[in-house]
Amino acid sequence: MAKSSVPKGKLVRKFGENIFGNPKYDRLLNKKPYTPGQHGPTRRRRLSNYGVQLREKQKIKAMYGVLERQFRNYFHKAEKMTGETGINLLQLLECRLDNVVYRLGLASTRSQARQMVSHAHFLLNNRKCNYPSATVKPGDVIQVREHSKRMEIIMDAMKRIKGDIGLPWLELDKAKMTGTFLAVPERDEMALTVNEQLVVELYSK
Repeated sequence: MAKSSVPKGKLVRKFGENIFGNPKYDRLLNKKPYTPGQHGPTRRRRLSNYGVQLREKQKIKAMYGVLERQFRNYFHKAEKMTGETGINLLQLLECRLDNVVYRLGLASTRSQARQMVSHAHFLLNNRKCNYPSATVKPGDVIQVREHSKRMEIIMDAMKRIKGDIGLPWLELDKAKMTGTFLAVPERDEMALTVNEQLVVELYSK
């Protein structure tokens, strides 16, 4: 399973926000609110238009845990779909199984969700699926496998979930540890602080 070798703490400081959702990175940003490196506290470099676009692409890649080739494939697929390419790209990423597991609250971060899916702790439509990149479609059901329900990491996830998960495109049955993918999310339902149009402009050059 390929993954980035860059420490997540450095990525969080590079982008200036907690893109991974783990509370420990909020503490890191409060302690070191500047870019990593020897000159981080004093460096005030202005990015070119290309630099801004590249930075946004790197940010989205890091958030979803995908590498360059996979991300480029998602972009080319998004181009062929009807509608806005940038929104299509985000929708494809949001429909990944590891992301859906994270959005349901069954994992605290996307990277944790990716690892849990890879270890086959979930069923997709009653079938074992250990591919984090598997595409979830409307009506699909994700559930914790029976032998995984008593795992500490799963039990902790259940304790973290308080009430409704707040996403209209997902439904969670906490008692059964089952989630349903109701629909592909609209742009305003993704709660993302990214500018996908910059990625479209970057690839259009």
